Amino acid sequence: MILLEITNASEVVKAKAGKLLEKITPDMIDQKLVESQVIQTMIDQLKLEGLEGKISSVKGLEVDGSTLITKSSFVIKDTQAF
Repeated sequence: MILLEITNASEVVKAKAGKLLEKITPDMIDQKLVESQVIQTMIDQLKLEGLEGKISSVKGLEVDGSTLITKSSFVIKDTQAF
C-alpha cells in the first residue's frame, strides 16, 4: 500500500491557474482539484505499465513519523480501480 499526501495544493492551483482563482477558491477545493488530477495521472501511468489495483482518496488519516493515526472522522471519499 502506498500513502500519498499532497501538502501544497493551493500553491499548485495558483501556479497553474493564476492568483485570482487561488484567492477565490478555498483550500479544500484546491486539495480536491489537485488530488483528482494526481489520481487520474497515476491511473493512466499505472495502466500503461500493465499494473492493476485500486486508488482510494481518504480523509482523516495522518502520518506522524512511523505512526499512522486514524481520526474518528476517517472516511474513504472515493475509490477507483485501474
